[in-house]
Amino acid sequence: MSELDEQTLARLCSDGNRLAEEELYTRYAARVYTLCRRYTGNADDAKDLMQEALIRALDRISTFTYTGKGSLYGWISRIAINMAINHIRRKRWKTVSLDLLPQDRIPEPTEKEMETIPQEKLLEMISQLPEVRRAVFNLYCLDGHSHREIGELLGISEKGSASVLTKAKRQLVQEIRKYLNETQR
Repeated sequence: MSELDEQTLARLCSDGNRLAEEELYTRYAARVYTLCRRYTGNADDAKDLMQEALIRALDRISTFTYTGKGSLYGWISRIAINMAINHIRRKRWKTVSLDLLPQDRIPEPTEKEMETIPQEKLLEMISQLPEVRRAVFNLYCLDGHSHREIGELLGISEKGSASVLTKAKRQLVQEIRKYLNETQR
């Protein structure tokens, strides 16, 4: 089954082939989990969402249209992102201080400084953002959505999305500076 192309795998899953369904899970579970973790910031919630997203994908696999290599994962990832956004909407968004930083501007890290930070540490910093900030940051910076699209997805204005992104970036800069100062001692 591991040698099957996406189109054949999707067709076999649509036909109810259990081995193909297991292959789909094996192939995509880790990537979908990582995607969900970016949005939830919580391993348990991410695992639950990953499982729900893959179950939903299998339930709806007959609606999948193959459009080229990578389209199956793209389709599954859209399901997972939508489920993550709905998860965030269902939870009460935490009220957070909008001004976490003093008015003095903290200089953004240079590219050279950023290269010294392990990817896992950056992902951890992103996962510690408050839910709305994390969602907007992920949707804009990592998934390439516009502020208009983010506003529609999250039920906020386009300007609200841009404002939340600015605050998320500011908070990340603060955390990155803190990390760099601690590791350069």
